Amino acid sequence: MRNWNIKPQGWLILGLLFSISTSSFAQKNFMKEADAAYDNLSYYHAIELYKKAYSKTNKKEEKKRILYQIGKSYYDLQDETNAEEWLSKAIKAGYDNPDAQLQYAKTIMRKGEYDRAIAEFNKYKGMNPNDPEVDVLIKSCERAQEWKDNPTRYKVEPEPIINSKQSDFSPTWSDKKNMAMVFTSTREGALGNATDEVTGQNFSSIWFAEQDKKSRKFNTPTLVDDGVVNTGTSNEGGVTFDERKNNMYFTRCMSEKKKVLGCKIYTSRKMGNAWGEPAEVKLVESDTTVAGHPSVGLDDEYLFFASDMPGGYGGKDIWMSKWEKKGRTWGKPVNLGKPINTSGDEMFPYIHEDGRLFFASNGHEGMGGLDIYMSERQGEADRWGNVQNMRYPINSSYNDFAILFDGKEDRGYFTTDRPGGRGMDDIWMFSIPPLRFIIAGNVSDVDSGEPLSGATVRLVGTDGSQVEQTVDELGYYEFNEKEGGGRYILEETSYTLEVTMPQYLVGKGQETTVGLEESTKLVHDFKLQSIKKKEIVFPEVRYDFARWELQVNDSVNSKDSLDFLYQVLIDNPTIVIELMAHTDQRGNDDFNLELSDKRANSCVEYLASKGIPGERMEARGYGESDPVIGESVILELPTEEEREAAYQKNRRTTFRVLRDDYVPAPQEEETPEDEE
Repeated sequence: MRNWNIKPQGWLILGLLFSISTSSFAQKNFMKEADAAYDNLSYYHAIELYKKAYSKTNKKEEKKRILYQIGKSYYDLQDETNAEEWLSKAIKAGYDNPDAQLQYAKTIMRKGEYDRAIAEFNKYKGMNPNDPEVDVLIKSCERAQEWKDNPTRYKVEPEPIINSKQSDFSPTWSDKKNMAMVFTSTREGALGNATDEVTGQNFSSIWFAEQDKKSRKFNTPTLVDDGVVNTGTSNEGGVTFDERKNNMYFTRCMSEKKKVLGCKIYTSRKMGNAWGEPAEVKLVESDTTVAGHPSVGLDDEYLFFASDMPGGYGGKDIWMSKWEKKGRTWGKPVNLGKPINTSGDEMFPYIHEDGRLFFASNGHEGMGGLDIYMSERQGEADRWGNVQNMRYPINSSYNDFAILFDGKEDRGYFTTDRPGGRGMDDIWMFSIPPLRFIIAGNVSDVDSGEPLSGATVRLVGTDGSQVEQTVDELGYYEFNEKEGGGRYILEETSYTLEVTMPQYLVGKGQETTVGLEESTKLVHDFKLQSIKKKEIVFPEVRYDFARWELQVNDSVNSKDSLDFLYQVLIDNPTIVIELMAHTDQRGNDDFNLELSDKRANSCVEYLASKGIPGERMEARGYGESDPVIGESVILELPTEEEREAAYQKNRRTTFRVLRDDYVPAPQEEETPEDEE
């Protein structure tokens, strides 16, 4: 008989147990009693009996098996520390069943020690090379470490109020405004004082907690009803509601003394402030088949649940039933099939209002224990695919399951047994913090480096937003939070910045948040050029020796350089400039003066061809009168190549601003010709 139950807390309590009866054995036959307790999932009791049996036997092979059974019991309890210790003892003692090595490797994986786990999985692979599962587990370890090193934007933390020292899990909303929650718990205060023989805890019950309208903090949880839904003698939990919150569906795992009867789904209708007598939802035909973890959604027409009924893929699978209006009953269940279900266990389904299906699984590529997965609905068909692991930090090497969203918001709750909580299983919160972007920088004089206090920075977004800011006394500007709330810089938006300052050329730049997945401060400094400068350098315009045509070849494109100046004139529409062309010192003065005039005019003509008015430009040649490098220095250079490069620097074109009061001529309106 297969044992599905790996954990004594949340998902063992409602882990959809098989129907198992306990037999009596003679007193002091500790081995038989221990095996019987183990088969009945009473792992704590089994461990005690195995330890007693170990001290009573001298048989070497039996001792090896007992060490393994103790380790396996701790493994099924997911007590990783003790499981590692006792499985290791069994392996060192010579217990050569490959299952011991596999469970030992999985224990190391559950502890999040992925490199070490890979080494142990490879040992198992040597013992059982034909098991395809081991390659999936090794790949899962590699992927899990990647996910841990590169977490998603989700932030997770324990819910601070509703958790107890026992198990608290499977939250769901019990009102339409998502202000009240019910969840499952084994805490003190339930009906009666009966103890579940499987878990050693109180039987699980359904609890209720409501949030304060102002603070959104939960009040102290209270038990739901007085013995109708919660019995105190069975495990109840795993609740879902219909859209109106009038019908509750939940899992009940009934139990008798020394007998586990398995789990079924029940429904109860709200009657005033109380709940009516629960009735079983007939989804399975056999008493030996179990069902649980219901999730109702998509206009109350779909019921998703987990079950081991025939026709599945291995362990527990996700099944779906559709509401039949004629018969006012749930229809024949359909297995969701691959890629949802695997040879492992798929449980705790949650149908999001947008049609996405979330569930927990230990059969898909994961991080260790149960992981939470998301799948997308394939159009309007009753099929779900594109299964994606929710990754770290929602998932961990521990058990993560039973997710709940706060409506359409990307926040909510889930259950985990990872460290950091209060009890065995705890309800944690998750959310994606809003991305926060800032555009900031300094504005200074390009030559002196002095801050330009009083400059104006104008920000224009592709979303239509516009705002201006004055640079402070240190030359700093920052677009961050708005005074009345909100932010200037938004996600997936591009921005143009324009900086203006009297007696300076306009500075322009661009920034974007498109594709950014982390909050970022985008720094954009501006170094403005004073229009008072005698000579302003821009990207180099080159000419062949003794020629005035703009040089365009594989190494240089002088037209591109002039395009820079064209943009300066466009960005500064009131300036009038002088194009200043210079030659090197070779040739006579008159020839060089004429050549430089032609070169300056070549530049003006190119800019005019792009639409710059002629009255905004003056061409002037300076010949060889104002070199950057003196000829005496050039002649002392050791190589012809160096000398030619120096002469090239003297053959330059620069500009200066003559004035900044140009007013464009008014455009004449075109009038249509008179019709004949």
